[in-house]
Amino acid sequence: MGVSVTPMELEGFDRLPLHTRRCVFWEVDPDGVTDTLDDAFTGSLGGFESEFDKEAWVSGVLLEWGTCCQIATESTTGRVVGTAFYAPPGRVPRGKRFPTAPVSADAVLLTKITTEPGFDEAAPLLLDAVVADVVGRGVRAIEAFGYSASDAELAKDLVTLLLGGGVSGNVCDECLMSTDFLMASGFDVVAEDQYLPRLRLDLHEGLGWKSQVEQALSKLVISESISLQAVH
Repeated sequence: MGVSVTPMELEGFDRLPLHTRRCVFWEVDPDGVTDTLDDAFTGSLGGFESEFDKEAWVSGVLLEWGTCCQIATESTTGRVVGTAFYAPPGRVPRGKRFPTAPVSADAVLLTKITTEPGFDEAAPLLLDAVVADVVGRGVRAIEAFGYSASDAELAKDLVTLLLGGGVSGNVCDECLMSTDFLMASGFDVVAEDQYLPRLRLDLHEGLGWKSQVEQALSKLVISESISLQAVH
C-alpha cells in the first residue's frame, strides 16, 4: 500500500476528507463569522463548519501566496488519506488567539497535519513535503501551536482561556496538533505554555538546514517510487 504526497491545487479541494473540507477553525475569525457558517458540532467544545468559507480561504491563499496544503494519496484507490495546511500567519486568524501568539514574522504557520485512520505513517511524509516546499520559497522557519494535554484536561484549560480572553470562539480539538509529534519531528518550544506551547523548526542553520531539505526530498522520492510500484 503506497502513499504519495503532492501539493494540492484548488481543483482537488473536493477530494479532501469531509471534516478537513468543512472545518474553518483556523481560517475564520471567530469575532467576524458570517451567516455562511453552519452552527454545527465539531470537536469537544463545538465549532463552526463551512465548506464555502474553507474553499474561499484556500483559493485566496493559493492566489496571493501559493501552495498552502500538501495531500497524501493512497496509490491504489486515489483516496486522500492525509493533509498538511500551512500559510503566512497573517492569513490564519485563529493563530492570533493563542496564549503563545504571535507567530514570528519570519515563519510560516503550520496549522494542522491530519491523517485518516490507518495512515499515521503519512504524517512525517506530509511534514517533509511542507519543509521542501517552503525552503524552496525562501522561508526561514516553520512554527506551530502544540497540544500538550488529554482531551479532558485541554477542554478545561481552553474554557478558562475562553473566559479569560485567550483562545476565544469555539474550539475544534481535532484541529490541534500534538506537541509530542512536533518535538519528535525536530521542532523546539519557543513559547512555553502548559497546554498550548508554540514551537519552531528553523530551516536556515547551515548543514542542519541542508540535511533537513535533503532528507525531506529523499523521503518524497522514495514515497513516490513505492507508490508507482504499487500501481504497477
